Amino acid sequence: MIIKASHIDKYFDQPERHQVLHGVSLEIAQGELVSIYGESGSGKSTLLYILSTLDTDFGGKLWIKDQNIKDVSAGDLTNFRNQHIGFVYQFHYLLPEFDVLQNIMLPAMKMGVKTKEQIKEDALLLLQEVGMQDFAKRPSYQLSGGQQQRVAIARALINNPDLIVADEPTGNLDQKNTEMVFDLLKKITEEKGKTVIMATHNSKIYQNSHRAIEMIDGSVRL
Repeated sequence: MIIKASHIDKYFDQPERHQVLHGVSLEIAQGELVSIYGESGSGKSTLLYILSTLDTDFGGKLWIKDQNIKDVSAGDLTNFRNQHIGFVYQFHYLLPEFDVLQNIMLPAMKMGVKTKEQIKEDALLLLQEVGMQDFAKRPSYQLSGGQQQRVAIARALINNPDLIVADEPTGNLDQKNTEMVFDLLKKITEEKGKTVIMATHNSKIYQNSHRAIEMIDGSVRL
C-alpha cells in the first residue's frame, strides 16, 4: 500500500470558515491508476493536493510509503516529495527559455544526486518512452499541447518517483491527445509499476482507470 488516508478533514477560512473535505478515508496500492472524479467544487483537487503533500494543513492522518506525513518536518517533506512524487498539471508549466531536454532534466539537476551526464542519459531514455525523442533540442514553446504534456510526464518521471499525481492532465487537450496522454499514464503503471492518481472530469478516463473514486460534497464514494 503506497497511500493510506484516514479521516481527512479540510477547512477553508475564506470567504468564511467552511468544511471542504469530510472524513475522507482511502487506500491506494502500488501500481494502481486511480481517477478521482466529481463535479467542480466536490473537493477532488483539494484531496489531490493533500495526497501529494503540497497541503499539510488538514485533520486526520496520511501515510505515504509507511511515512506518517504529519511527523515529517517541512524541509524533510520537500526532500521526500522530490524523491517519491512526480507532478503533472492541466497546464504543463514547461519553461519557454529551455529546450525539451533541459526541461526534463531540471528537477533532477535541482536534486543534485546524479551527474549532469547521468541525468541527460535518463532524460533521453524518457523522451524515447513518451515518443518525443526527435524533439530533444526543440524549444518547448514550439510544441503542440499534446507534445508539451508528454514532455511534462517525462519530467515528472526524471527522479524515478513511486507516485505520479496528475491534476486534470488532459483538461486542455483534444480527444486524440487526451487518449494519448491517458494511454501513456496507464502504461507507466502497468510497465513501470508506478502509482498514478489523477483528478479528472473526463468520463472515458475514469471509466477506463484501474479504479475510480467519486467525490460528492467533500466525501468519497469508493
